[in-house]
Amino acid sequence: MSYNLFLVLILIVAIALILIVMVQNPKGGGLSSSFGGGGAQSMGGVQNTNNFLDRSTWTLAISLFALILLANFAIPRANNSNPQLENTLENITTTPTQTTTPVTTTKDSTNQ
Repeated sequence: MSYNLFLVLILIVAIALILIVMVQNPKGGGLSSSFGGGGAQSMGGVQNTNNFLDRSTWTLAISLFALILLANFAIPRANNSNPQLENTLENITTTPTQTTTPVTTTKDSTNQ
């Protein structure tokens, strides 16, 4: 149950991170230039939008990393200690060992 919840959250954060990165323009244009094109004095200017996009990118990246690590601990696992070893030893059959009796030689009186 919790593993599925982590998977859904990881997908949502990953899609949001993709969208935030695609909105940014490495040359300072992009979405930030369309908001407050009059300069940095206007409300929601270029500098504020760049700070928001930068902080949201880092926040989403860190949260994605944390969710992936937490999902690793939530993976459902069987309670077997070593299932690979049990599967390997399952088909082995044992064969009884043969006991050999030592051959004793006795001197026959006729062959002397």
